[in-house]
Amino acid sequence: MHIHWFRRDLRLTDNTSLHAALADDTDIVPVYILSEWKKSHRWTGPGRQQFLCGCLESLSANIAALGGRLIMRQGDPMEVLRKLIRETKATGLHTNRDPDPHGRKTEQSVAEMCADEGCAWFAHQDVAIHERDEVRTGTGGVFRVFTPYSRAWRKLDKPTLRRAPRTLRTPADITSLPLPTLATWGLSDPGLKLITPGERAARDRLKQFLSAPLFRYGSVRNLPAEDGGSRLSQDLRWGLISAREVYGKCQEAAEKGTAQERESANLFITELIWREFYQQLLWHHPEVLDRNFSPKYERVEWREDEKAFERWTRGETGFPIVDAAMRQLNTTGYMHNRLRMITAMFLTKDLHIHWLHGERYFAQNLLDGEIASNNGGWQWSAGTGADAAPYFRIQNPWTQTARFDVKGAFIKKWLPELAGVDPKKFAEPPADGKSLAPGYPLPMVDHARERDLTLQFFKKGLAE
Repeated sequence: MHIHWFRRDLRLTDNTSLHAALADDTDIVPVYILSEWKKSHRWTGPGRQQFLCGCLESLSANIAALGGRLIMRQGDPMEVLRKLIRETKATGLHTNRDPDPHGRKTEQSVAEMCADEGCAWFAHQDVAIHERDEVRTGTGGVFRVFTPYSRAWRKLDKPTLRRAPRTLRTPADITSLPLPTLATWGLSDPGLKLITPGERAARDRLKQFLSAPLFRYGSVRNLPAEDGGSRLSQDLRWGLISAREVYGKCQEAAEKGTAQERESANLFITELIWREFYQQLLWHHPEVLDRNFSPKYERVEWREDEKAFERWTRGETGFPIVDAAMRQLNTTGYMHNRLRMITAMFLTKDLHIHWLHGERYFAQNLLDGEIASNNGGWQWSAGTGADAAPYFRIQNPWTQTARFDVKGAFIKKWLPELAGVDPKKFAEPPADGKSLAPGYPLPMVDHARERDLTLQFFKKGLAE
């Protein structure tokens, strides 16, 4: 008897660990272990947990369709799995490796427990196409800059895909908890408009993206009103679809396209590589979760301004593009990638609030809150990370609006109080000093002034 421990691989197709477990034994125990945290947590929140519930419901139904059962347990993974090994007399435990520090620590304790119990331990590569130490510099070092990492990544051979199993048998006498709801963690319904969870929905999204949007990705990916992205980020985060499959099918589609379409597909694949670049950085530099990747910026003085931070979280800054983006996040658990940079730079370089606060808010509210990518993106925007935008590269929310939401379509969608306002007014501070609409706030800061202050803060920090 072998156990497959589901974690961030909530699918049956191209699941490395599940495939290996089934190759070793026809009867397996597919298990998911629920956390025991209550309400407040750095890395997740109600919307994410609600999405997880939907993914587990879908996974359970898919396993049942093959003749098996998803076993639900809750508690400390090491103790839960120890009990399950003894209960089932399992001789092997399979799982897919987690790239994050907490997951790595858990794996180490589970591996030691398996050794004590006489149960073989198998940790498989699955989350990334190339992980940990696969992409190295010519001297064997770790890349700290994206572009050379990307070139080396592309040269490596890519693994093949594995089909979903046709049958899956689980012994009937193994007890299981019911599928979770938000009440499992003492949470209430946040009332979000979430994207459909589950493996089938993820595969449908990939199919739709490949049908046309992939080929215009290069021209519309920065336009939030066009929604020109793949919308696969949460699917990759929860493992509803594998990165191998997304990459492989994008490559197949690109080969059949024109030169311009191939270039567009290549830009999307570059985003997949960014995801793995940040994962390997976190693997080798786990300290970035609590401090700057570039230590030379450790002395930069950040402001502690709870009221300003709360206005940012609520989308009440008086900068329409920032407010619309935050309201999109708070309503759907998603934010367009270009807007993530705009809102992050606004928090760190207009409000001068430490990126850790923004990183945490995004991690708690984004359905796709990938720890490595979230951290990497925030440090890039703050100017403290690997391959970061220099600290003096500061996006102007007004000019960003003029470039990427010319007609104000995105802003008006998420800020209905501005529906009747001329979109040209979204691209500059109010010249008359009056609010754009009744009830909408004036800009909480002067961007030009705050930009100068940011340059001073960073220069002072470097000098000291």
